[in-house]
Amino acid sequence: MIVDAIDNEQVNLLLNDVLETHGYDFLAYSPASIKRRITRLFALDNFVSFAEFRYTVRTDKQYFKRFLEEITVNVTEMFRDPGFYKALRNEVLPNLGTYPFIRIWVAGCSTGEEAYSLAIVLKELNLLSKSLIYATDINPSVLEKAKKGMFPLNYLKGYSENYRQSGGAKDFTTYYTANYSLAKFDEGLSSKMIFSTHNLVSDHSFNEFQLIMCRNVLIYFDKDLQHKVFNLFDNSLENLGYLALGSKESLDFWPRAKEYKRVKTEKIWRKL
Repeated sequence: MIVDAIDNEQVNLLLNDVLETHGYDFLAYSPASIKRRITRLFALDNFVSFAEFRYTVRTDKQYFKRFLEEITVNVTEMFRDPGFYKALRNEVLPNLGTYPFIRIWVAGCSTGEEAYSLAIVLKELNLLSKSLIYATDINPSVLEKAKKGMFPLNYLKGYSENYRQSGGAKDFTTYYTANYSLAKFDEGLSSKMIFSTHNLVSDHSFNEFQLIMCRNVLIYFDKDLQHKVFNLFDNSLENLGYLALGSKESLDFWPRAKEYKRVKTEKIWRKL
C-alpha cells in the first residue's frame, strides 16, 4: 500500500475534475475520509503516476464507474441496528398508519438492504399496500443491484437474527427464495419501491415525505454540507414527518434543530 502517494492538492485537483467532467461534487466530503479512499484506489489499481490516474478518471467512462463505486461507501445490512427498526415498528410507523398514503424516502440506499427491511416492517403492520418507498443513491451501479433484490445467502443468517431482534415475529425465510448462493426477495416488496439516482449535494427536493431515512451517509460529509442536506430534508418533509439518521449522526448542531423533537432513544426526530 502506498501511503500518502497522493497529497491534498492532488485530491482537490481530482475532485474538481470529477465535478467538471462528470457532475459529481465530492468537494465538501470529509477530507481525510475521501483522501484515504482515493489513495487506496490509486494503489489498488497500480497506477504509475498521479497524472495517469487523473487522466483515466477524467476520460474513461467505464473506469469512472469503478471510481464512483470505490469512493462512495456502500456498507449496509438488513435491519442494521435492530433497536432502530424496533422504534420504527412501535413508535413511528403506527402514527403514519393514520395517513391515507405514506411516502418514504430512503436517501443513500446503497444496494437496497434498508429499503427491503423497511418494506418488511410495513408489510407486517399492514401498511405496505398504501406506501411508496423512494430509494435513491448517487451511485447507479449499486441501484442496479438494489432493484434486483438479491443478496448473498451467507449474509441471511445475520439478517435473520437482526430481524428477530427488531421485533420481527415471522419466519424470515418466507420473504425470500434461495437460489444457489443468492437470496431473492419477494417482488411484492420491491413493487412498492422506486429506485433512482439522486445526489444529496447538488440535487433538489423532489417530493413531500412523511418519513426520510438517511443513515450513515452524513458521517462522510463536513459540517456545512451536513447542514445543506438537513435543509434539503426539511424542505422535503411534511409537518409532523420523521427524519431518521444513523447511530453516529445528529441533528443537534443544525441551526434549526429546535423545530424538531427527538423520539425517545433512537436517532429519529419529528418535525414540529
